[in-house]
Amino acid sequence: MLSLIPSSAGAISDAVWIDLLNPTDDERRRVEEETKLRLPTKGEIEEIESSSRVFTEGATLYLSTPVLESMDCANGAVITIGFVLSPSQLITLRYGHVAAFDDVAVILTRDSPPSARDAFLRILESIVEQTADSLELASAEIDRISHEAFHLDPPGRRRRAKTGAALRGALRKVGRMGDGVSHIRDILLGLARIAAFVHDDGHRTAPSADQARLVAIRADIASLNDYQTHLSTKVQFVLDATLGFISIEQNEVVKTLTVASVVGVPPVLIAGIYGMNFQHMPELGWSLGYPFALVLIVASALVPLAWFKWRGWL
Repeated sequence: MLSLIPSSAGAISDAVWIDLLNPTDDERRRVEEETKLRLPTKGEIEEIESSSRVFTEGATLYLSTPVLESMDCANGAVITIGFVLSPSQLITLRYGHVAAFDDVAVILTRDSPPSARDAFLRILESIVEQTADSLELASAEIDRISHEAFHLDPPGRRRRAKTGAALRGALRKVGRMGDGVSHIRDILLGLARIAAFVHDDGHRTAPSADQARLVAIRADIASLNDYQTHLSTKVQFVLDATLGFISIEQNEVVKTLTVASVVGVPPVLIAGIYGMNFQHMPELGWSLGYPFALVLIVASALVPLAWFKWRGWL
């Protein structure tokens, strides 16, 4: 899909911002012919080397960075967008919907036609703002997961299965949040790279107001990087705590099985002795021998149980 800003532009060459969403080969060819600018392919945009993400060809800047499609970093997809910024035009290439682009397009369509650099800076500012909102949502979700993990009711015998299921669910949620926060780290790295590159490239030619906006953008990205590092540490803490709770639950099960096996040894031993049926066993001819054996078996089970209870193992 090909979009032009301003929408009243008579031809592609008259548009300040050309937005290509999932462009076809015909649309790419048409834009290249009318703007005289080379458009990178999807594969070139998704390259991870710094030299492929930010470079110049003449007076045109070629930039690319990953962004979130939505503010939900845990479930939203990450796509890579490309910028072709010439002195008179901005061309964006993207292969997915990005909320930040839609917001800027509405504003620029309503306002007076901006310059290409102004349109680029507005998009960059909107992406940074969306990334900040994503971090805020991630922080709230991590707090909720942490609260659930640390405020579970003490697991009784009947609630142990539910508690284990809740901890496994929390572990999956923490894993998704950790993955989402790492995506934000990649996005901030890409934004910082292109902001620094554009700022340094326009050091002598760009208006001072635009340079000041780039300085503010870089400062915002730096602060978001610090916050992302804090969230990564918090995710790791919640992950370790959840794994610790799961380990405790497993130890409780093993302890219960161990106590049961130890308690069962003396009764089995006594029953085994009196079940051997040797000819000369005094209790076999005793009228109270059977009740005596039963009492002995019960007592041999109760004594270890009482000892475990006294030691606080039950």
